[in-house]
Amino acid sequence: MTPAPDVSDREVEEYLVRIQKDAESGGYHLNPDLELTRSLIKGIIINQKRYGYRGCPCRLCRNNKERDLDIICPCYYRDQDLTEFGNCYCALYVSEDILNGKKETGPIPERRPPAEKRETSPHSVSGSAGLSVPVWRCRVCGYLCGRPQPPAKCPVCHSASERFERFME
Repeated sequence: MTPAPDVSDREVEEYLVRIQKDAESGGYHLNPDLELTRSLIKGIIINQKRYGYRGCPCRLCRNNKERDLDIICPCYYRDQDLTEFGNCYCALYVSEDILNGKKETGPIPERRPPAEKRETSPHSVSGSAGLSVPVWRCRVCGYLCGRPQPPAKCPVCHSASERFERFME
């Protein structure tokens, strides 16, 4: 394997500022453990330099963007992991309880299916039988998302998950 590309502290700090702003504007939180967060960001930057996309630093990228779309940060599994466990797989994104110190991050099971069972997109339409996941609608702003459960917070208006209704199946 080739050595990891060099990543400067400046690159990490610039990315941290940008991802922090994006996370906050979408109702998400980065891990308050800044040493861990910087380490994860460095891994994302290494993957960007190595493969041309921001693959999750805790998963094995295959140097094939189409096959790895589901693990480009933020990955397809982030919201389900946050809802169910309080942090995403790599713990870059955390719940409000973890942010406020009411809960700690912990290991979570890998949600990503094996390569042979993986679709290009887990949210694809499955023929005329309907959608593979329900579509949820924020009753406050109308934001729509297709996933098994509604997000913890609406990324547009920041309303809590109980403000979502099942819109389509």
